[in-house]
Amino acid sequence: MPQTEAPAPAPRTEAPPRTRLRWWTELPLILLVYGCYSAGRLLARGDVSTAVDHGLAILRVEKLLYLNAEHPLNRLFTREPWIGVPADFWYASLHYLVTPVILVWLFKARATLYRAARTWLMTSTFIGLIGFTLLPTCPPRLLSPEHGFVDTMAYYSSYGWWGGEASAPRGLGGMTNQYAAMPSLHVGWALWCGVMLWRHGGTRTAKVAGVVYPLVTTLVVMGTANHYFLDAVAGAAVMGVGLLLAPYVMRGMDRARAVLTARATAVTGRSGDTGSPIVSSRCQTSAGERIPRQREARSGPGATPGAVPEQAGDGAPAPAR
Repeated sequence: MPQTEAPAPAPRTEAPPRTRLRWWTELPLILLVYGCYSAGRLLARGDVSTAVDHGLAILRVEKLLYLNAEHPLNRLFTREPWIGVPADFWYASLHYLVTPVILVWLFKARATLYRAARTWLMTSTFIGLIGFTLLPTCPPRLLSPEHGFVDTMAYYSSYGWWGGEASAPRGLGGMTNQYAAMPSLHVGWALWCGVMLWRHGGTRTAKVAGVVYPLVTTLVVMGTANHYFLDAVAGAAVMGVGLLLAPYVMRGMDRARAVLTARATAVTGRSGDTGSPIVSSRCQTSAGERIPRQREARSGPGATPGAVPEQAGDGAPAPAR
C-alpha cells in the first residue's frame, strides 16, 4: 500500500523585531511634547470673563453636590504655615520633577513597559491641552476676594522661588497661562506616576508612594486654591481616556513607521539597482586583487578564440614557453 507523505507544516511567521528605543530619540520626543504642553497653555488664553464664568459655574455645581472641599483646605493651608509652605513647594516643583524621574526609571529598568507608559502619558497630555483650549477656567485663587479664597503661593511667596502672581519663577508670571485649570494635569500626571509605582515598583515602599503621591497632590491643588475638586476629577478622567486610546495611538505609530520604512527601502533599492558596468571581454582581473586591474588578454599564435590564458600570481614570473 503506497504511503503518502504528511504535508509539511506551514512555516511560522514571526513578528518583526521591534525597534529598540534609544535615549537620543526619546529625549527630543519628550522635550517636544513638553514644549507643546507649555505652548498650548500659553496659546489657550481665553477671554478672562469667560474663564471666570466657568470657574464660578464649577463652584456652583460643587456646592450643589456638597463637594466643596476647597474652602476648608484653603483656610487650613493659609492658617498653618507648616502645611501651607511645603504644599506650595509641592505644587510648584514635584509636578516637573517626579514625572521625568519615573519616565527615566521606566526607560532604564522596565524597558518593555516604557513605550506603552510613555504613550499613555503623552496622549493624556494632549487631551488635557484640548481641555485648556475649549474650557479656559479661572482657578479659585484668582476669583474676587468675596468668594473666600486665598492665593497661598502669593501669601507665602517670600518663602519660595516663585513669584506672587503665579507658580512660575519670579518675574515670569506673564509667561504662563493662569486660566488653564480644567483639567488638572497636576493630578493627572500624579495619578500616572502612582499607577507606575504601584504596578511596577516591586516594593511595599513604592506601592505606598504610588497611593500617597496622587492623593496628596489632589489635596495640595485644592488647598493652595489652584484647582477645584472637579478639576482634579477631570484630570483623572483625562488619564482614563488616554489609557484607552494609547493602544490605538501605538498601532497608528507602528503603521506609519512601517509605511515610511517601506518607502525608504524602495527608494534605496532603486538607487542601488544600477548594477556593475560590464568591462570589455578582452580584459581580465586577477583573483587575488582587491582593486581589479584590467589587463588585456594576449592571444598566442595557436590560441583558440575566447580561451582565457593562465595568469600567474601578482609579481610571479610568467611560465617558460
